[in-house]
Amino acid sequence: MAISESKISNLFPEEARVAPRRSLAEEAADTLREMILLEKLAPGMAFSERDVAEALGISRTPLKEAVRTLEHEGLIEFGPTRRPRIADPPLDELVQNLAVLGCLESLAGELACRHATDKEITEISKLCKKMSQANDAIDPLKYFRWDMEFHREIVLASRNTSLISTHAQYNARLWRARFISSKRRGERDSTLGQHVDIVAALQQRNSSEAGQQMRRHLETTVVNISTALKTTD
Repeated sequence: MAISESKISNLFPEEARVAPRRSLAEEAADTLREMILLEKLAPGMAFSERDVAEALGISRTPLKEAVRTLEHEGLIEFGPTRRPRIADPPLDELVQNLAVLGCLESLAGELACRHATDKEITEISKLCKKMSQANDAIDPLKYFRWDMEFHREIVLASRNTSLISTHAQYNARLWRARFISSKRRGERDSTLGQHVDIVAALQQRNSSEAGQQMRRHLETTVVNISTALKTTD
């Protein structure tokens, strides 16, 4: 007896799904993004696309696409001669962008209280717990990715497509700034405490409290970044 297509699909476990192949441009963008965040490529540093393509073992076509992606994210900019360089935005610009991001995440917290499923809030809580259990030896980049996933899941739970897309644009341009804040070990306990407060507000479906806690969290990010950048001046 023949098995129908729908029944055949039920025979395969979820983990058997084949992951889509990543393009060379996506892989190159990931590599460059990591090197920028870790400051292996220093802020303000100019570079040759030809040299970078050669170092990565790819042609200039995917490299150019990767550079365009990172330009959109605000991690790479072009000078008057159109030579790419690692972006180094002034503190005032970062603070202004973070103020807008704080408003967006505050609204996301409010809307998530109304629209998030119990499962989504549980997953957000699990991310918070994972971060709180991390020890000081954890890779800063790995910790940062958990942090960004925590915020992104709350924004997605808002169910507001305009908010989601606007947040993605601003957040992409603040990757390096938020990484600087995330890796300040001395402030980690305070940050984690704020995450706990955010989760509690979500679990209680307290929209005003969730919004206030999200905004407060971004205000702490501004302080962390300001302190870090002034220390390196």
